[in-house]
Amino acid sequence: MNPAERSAAAPRRREEREGYAEREGYAEREGYAEYEEYAGSARSRADADHPLTGPHRDTFGTLARTGAALLAVVALAVTLWSGIDERGTALAFGILVTVGELTRWSGTEDRESAPLGAAGALSYALLGEQAGHPSQHGALQVVAVVSAAALLGCVPHVARGGGPTVDHLTRRVLTVAFAVVCFQPLYNRGRLMGWAGPSYALLLVALLVLTALCDAVLAAAMAHARTRWPFGPLLRDELRATLGIGSAVCATGAVMSLAVAVVGLWALPVFSLPLLLTQLSFRRYAAVRVTYRQTIASLARATEIAGYTPAGHARRVAALSRAVGRELGLSEPDLTVLEYAALMHDIGQLSLVDPVPAGATSALSAEEQRRIALLGGAVVRQTGVDAEVAVVVERQADPYREQPVNARIVRTVNAYEELAREAGPGGPLTALEKLRLATAHDHQPEVVESLARVLLRGSLTLPQAG
Repeated sequence: MNPAERSAAAPRRREEREGYAEREGYAEREGYAEYEEYAGSARSRADADHPLTGPHRDTFGTLARTGAALLAVVALAVTLWSGIDERGTALAFGILVTVGELTRWSGTEDRESAPLGAAGALSYALLGEQAGHPSQHGALQVVAVVSAAALLGCVPHVARGGGPTVDHLTRRVLTVAFAVVCFQPLYNRGRLMGWAGPSYALLLVALLVLTALCDAVLAAAMAHARTRWPFGPLLRDELRATLGIGSAVCATGAVMSLAVAVVGLWALPVFSLPLLLTQLSFRRYAAVRVTYRQTIASLARATEIAGYTPAGHARRVAALSRAVGRELGLSEPDLTVLEYAALMHDIGQLSLVDPVPAGATSALSAEEQRRIALLGGAVVRQTGVDAEVAVVVERQADPYREQPVNARIVRTVNAYEELAREAGPGGPLTALEKLRLATAHDHQPEVVESLARVLLRGSLTLPQAG
């Protein structure tokens, strides 16, 4: 290159360096999805309406929310027009549902964040008698009372801006409507007069189990429509969560309904206390898990603070790895292991005397990559983190056919992040092409294509760093 060409190219190189620094700062502030769009992986205007690359429409979620809102409005209107039957009972269950919603928490992996509110709503839906006297309320009144109480209990959460309140209310209204439609018409027509003792209790339990299954299907369908993650793994995680605190909700709902039928409304506070204590235990467990994750995220930042890796690299790899794991259908426990391993995948670089430029270990020899990975696994084991995380960190440099799926994901996502960063603007497409060319030995084709789908869909959200 002659002096004139070097002089003309100097401003361009300076702009590229400034642009790279700006992109790195933008990535740290706004998260990986916005960074990818800013760096050049955003789709062109011509592709905006493409069924795969364009923004998808949450049709099912919109229909579910609209249906729940219309059902609640109709129920409230009919109940106010015709009057409230058994006002004391309606008030007692309304207060119970409101208190349950007020004690709702968010930010955990538990699917039911307001167990007391759910149990109260279901027990009211399946209430046949009160202190030996047949109840007179109808299905629409149950939906109206539960909707109003749940909406009132969610006001503080909306004011604080916490939790997916709209979807939570949608599921609450639709599941209660399902339970009350299955029970109240049969009871009011006298079809359950011959049911008594164990048979009646088993009927309530069966209806609650069926309601819990419908709620799990609804939650998985709404999550699938919103995120386009595979429906099967989402449903599996919902059903697994139902076996936890969902079982306590169903049992408490059945016991409350049976107890009110015998002793009256005094049974509500008596049987609410055990569920409140259970909820407190779950909340403390969730707080411990949040602290645990924050500790891992802090350890992962050691390589950034020491200057071995770029700022935000581990966080971006962890976020994208979790999204790819979702795309591949990993379960929630496997996703947790994957996220922790992705956060700590570069911890072995602390053993290096001279840092790798920009922390790009994918450019090193296979022996050096394996040595760093083994050192990283040893460090992870010393920190007391789950041994499965250490295994993933240790094996991320092995040939992909010998790796567990979590290690394959971490390796591919880490290579993509490094290649995209090195290539500058337009780098994501170049990085994906290089990954596809390396599927013979270094990267599993299914993982690379899942990564491509996640990037094209643009549905990645970055979890909060600790």
